[in-house]
Amino acid sequence: MEMRAVFHKKLREIQDEILVMGSMAGKAVLRSVEALKNRDLAAAKQIIADDQKVNAKRFEIEEKCIELIATQQPMAGDLRTIIAILNITIEIERIADYAEGIAKIVLMIGNEPPLKPLIDIPRMADQTVNMLQRSLDAFINRDAEAAKKIAAEDDIVDNLYDQVFRELLSFMAEDPKTITRATRLIWVTHNLERAADRVTNICERVGFIVTGRMEEIGSSKY
Repeated sequence: MEMRAVFHKKLREIQDEILVMGSMAGKAVLRSVEALKNRDLAAAKQIIADDQKVNAKRFEIEEKCIELIATQQPMAGDLRTIIAILNITIEIERIADYAEGIAKIVLMIGNEPPLKPLIDIPRMADQTVNMLQRSLDAFINRDAEAAKKIAAEDDIVDNLYDQVFRELLSFMAEDPKTITRATRLIWVTHNLERAADRVTNICERVGFIVTGRMEEIGSSKY
C-alpha cells in the first residue's frame, strides 16, 4: 500500500476513535444528570471512575497522531487535520470532566430532598449531547456550514442556564435554608453550560480543517 493510502487509512482509524471518545463523553453527561435526578450515588461513583477511560482514550489518540506525523510526513492540509484532532480530543475530555464534576455534586447532595423538579437541567444535558454528536458528524463530513449552525445552538443552552439561574436565585431569596441546595444545582448548570461551549470549540476546529482559518463562532456570555 503506497504511503498516501496508508496515511488515509490510519487517519480514518483515528477519526473512528474520536467518535468512540465523543460517545463516551456524551453518555457520561446524560448519566450524570440521570444520577442527579434519581439520587443514584452508585451511578455517580461509577461515572467518576469511568472518567479515567476517557482520559486514556485521549492519550491513545494523541499517540496515534504523533506516530502519524512521525511516519507519514503529512502535507499542510493533513497536518492541519491532525492538529485539529488533537484539539478536539482535549475538548471532548473536558466535556467528560464536566460530567465527572456533576457526579461529584451528586455525591455532595447525597440523599437531600430535591429542591425542585428537574426539567430544564435535563434539557440542557440533552441539547449539549445532541450538539456534541452532530459536531462530530460535521467533523467526519468536513461540513463547516453544519458546524456553524450547531455552534449557534449554544444560545439554547445559555438561555436555559439563565432561566434556571434566575429560578434558583428566587428560591434562595424566598428561603435562605435553600441556599446550599440551590447553589449545588447552579454548579450543575454551569458545568452543562461550559460543556456546550466546548462543543462550540469543536465546531470552530471543523471550520479550521475546511478553510484553514481559525475563526471564533460567536462568543460565550460567561
